[in-house]
Amino acid sequence: MAELDINATTTPTKIADEQIDRVSPDMTFNDREGTWNNTDFTKFFGDYKEVAKIKTAINTFATWVLGKGFTTDNGTQVILDGITGWGEDTFQSILWNMIVIKKVNGDAYAQIIRNPETGTLLNIKPLNPELMTHVVNKQNMIIRYEYRVRGKPIKFKPEEILHLVNDRVANEIHGVSAVEAVQWNIEATEEAKKSHRKMVKRNGVIRVIEVDTDDSVKLKNLKAQWKDAIEKGDVLIIPKGVAEAKDWHGTLDTNGVVTWLRYLDDDFYMSIGVPRVILGGETGATEAGAKVSYLVFEPQYTRETTELEADLWNQLAIRITFNKPTSMLDNMAESEAANTGQVGFQPNDVTAGSGEA
Repeated sequence: MAELDINATTTPTKIADEQIDRVSPDMTFNDREGTWNNTDFTKFFGDYKEVAKIKTAINTFATWVLGKGFTTDNGTQVILDGITGWGEDTFQSILWNMIVIKKVNGDAYAQIIRNPETGTLLNIKPLNPELMTHVVNKQNMIIRYEYRVRGKPIKFKPEEILHLVNDRVANEIHGVSAVEAVQWNIEATEEAKKSHRKMVKRNGVIRVIEVDTDDSVKLKNLKAQWKDAIEKGDVLIIPKGVAEAKDWHGTLDTNGVVTWLRYLDDDFYMSIGVPRVILGGETGATEAGAKVSYLVFEPQYTRETTELEADLWNQLAIRITFNKPTSMLDNMAESEAANTGQVGFQPNDVTAGSGEA
C-alpha cells in the first residue's frame, strides 16, 4: 500500500509561513571611505509620476507643510526673494520640490551658491538624486558629496549642499523613501484595476463561433474573415449552417473588485501617513471621524515644518517660521459640548503631557 503513503508524495504537504526579509542598516565598514547612492530612485520616481494616489498624497503633504507660507525678518526676506533656482523658481517652490523628492527618494539635494567674498546666499538649485553619491568616513559621517555630470563626479563639501533627509533611522547613511513601504499595495492596486478593465473591455466583444468543420485551413480563414468584418464594421456573408457566433459574457465581480480596491486604498493612506480626508476624497466618513483624521495628521506636518526650520538654520543660517494651518483642537472641544455623539475626545488626548492627574 505504498501508493497510499502520504510521506511518499513529491508535492509538499506543508506550506511555509510568510517571512519578511531581514535587513541591516546601510553603513560603511571601510577603514577610509564608504559611498552610497540610491539605485532605486528611478523606480520610486516612476511610481510617483505614474500612480495617481502616490503623487497626490505626497504633493498634498508638501502643500500642507508649506501652503501657508512663512515669516522671517526683512533682511532675510530680501535674500530669499532673490533666489530663483533654475531661473523660474522661488524659495517656496524649491522647498516644495525638495519635500516631494525627500518623500519619494528618501533624500533631497540642492546646490547652495554663495558670494565667494561675503558668503551671502545667492541661489539654491535642486539636484537630481539619481546622480548624487554620499561619501562618508569610517565613522559614517558625511565628508563630501559627488554629483555625476556626463560621467564625471563633481565634488561638493557638505556645506555646499542643502540636504533634506526623510525618516533616517539607526546609523544609516541615507534617508528612507515613503514609496518603498507601499510597493506591494500599489502593484496590487494596478493589477486589480488593469485586470478588471480588460474583463470589461472583452465582455460581450469576444465571440464563440461554432462551425461544422475541423479543417485547420478553413478555420483559420473563417477566423480571419470574421475578425476583419468586426474590425471594419462590415457584413460577413457565409453559407447557411456553416458557422454560428455567440457573444461571450464573462462573470464580472465588480462589487468584489470595488471592495478590494477600497481596502487597498485604506491600507495605502494609512501606510503613507496621509489621511484620505486631507486630500478631500473621503466619502461616507462622519464629521467626527474626519476631525479625528485631521487631528492625527497635525503632528505629522508639524514635525515636518519643525525639522525643515531646523535644517534651514543649520545648513543655510536662515531663521524662518512656517505658518501652520488652523488646529482642530479648539474646534473639537467646542463640538464635544454640542454633539452628544462626540464624547470623551479632549484636546489633551493628542498632546504630550506628564501623565500626572
